[in-house]
Amino acid sequence: MSTVATPAPTPRRRRRSRLQRRQARLAWLLLLPALAVVGGTGSGALAATVIEHNAATAAASSPTSGTTSTTSTSTQSSTTAESVYKQVSPGVVTINTVVSSARGQVGQATGSGIVLDSQGDILTNAHVIAGASQLQVTFSDGTTASAKLVGSSSSADLAVIRVSVPASTLHPVTLGNSSSVQIGDSVYAIGSPFGLSGSLTEGIVSNLNQSGSAPNGGNISGLIQTDAAINPGNSGGPLVNAQGQVIGINNSIESPVDGNVGVGFAIPINQVKQVLSSLLGGSNV
Repeated sequence: MSTVATPAPTPRRRRRSRLQRRQARLAWLLLLPALAVVGGTGSGALAATVIEHNAATAAASSPTSGTTSTTSTSTQSSTTAESVYKQVSPGVVTINTVVSSARGQVGQATGSGIVLDSQGDILTNAHVIAGASQLQVTFSDGTTASAKLVGSSSSADLAVIRVSVPASTLHPVTLGNSSSVQIGDSVYAIGSPFGLSGSLTEGIVSNLNQSGSAPNGGNISGLIQTDAAINPGNSGGPLVNAQGQVIGINNSIESPVDGNVGVGFAIPINQVKQVLSSLLGGSNV
């Protein structure tokens, strides 16, 4: 959803990483580039600080035009977040996997994903399902189903898995156009940080055309940078615009500590579209 990403002095950049929990001890370590929560058999209790999203509100201390403007803006933001969540969250799922290490130890990992269609296809990050011997999907209504891998690309850090459930359980999300994304745009991240399914965070697009490392050691370019809180377990979940359209797939953070510091990254949805057909066709590269 292991080595520590070592902070570097300005202007050098820290490595983008995922957070994992190691076997038999409490230690959050930053890995490139995943954000799946992983726990091994016998692991210590997970020490996680839950970051809650609260809509900003302004207390009007005097009937000035400035106070009225702030209150109006805050109310509009809260309304937009609520409407986006109602529109998109039914199509966001939690993915739990059973994984085995090189030493044969069995553990579990948690990530997120989005429903693509009414055939049961679900998009997530390749690192979320990497090494998984079992895949289980939990929908927003609590329904669970086993899944199978359809296609995966470690170079793009994307994968498609498939479930067999009634069509009424599936709520496909709307894929947007990431080429229209601008710095300063409002965005929302929905997923399962620290296994907390259906969590929403809000922010803006902080920068564009950033780069990071893929699971195969290659480079992923064109990443969208956001200050919306992204944490372990958000991997594979959507970054959504104010219209409720998915503009990116959350996949990494840059941080000197064991969690979000306001620098997260998402794979632009237009890059996803370029490989989606091959993933749906069963490609594994």
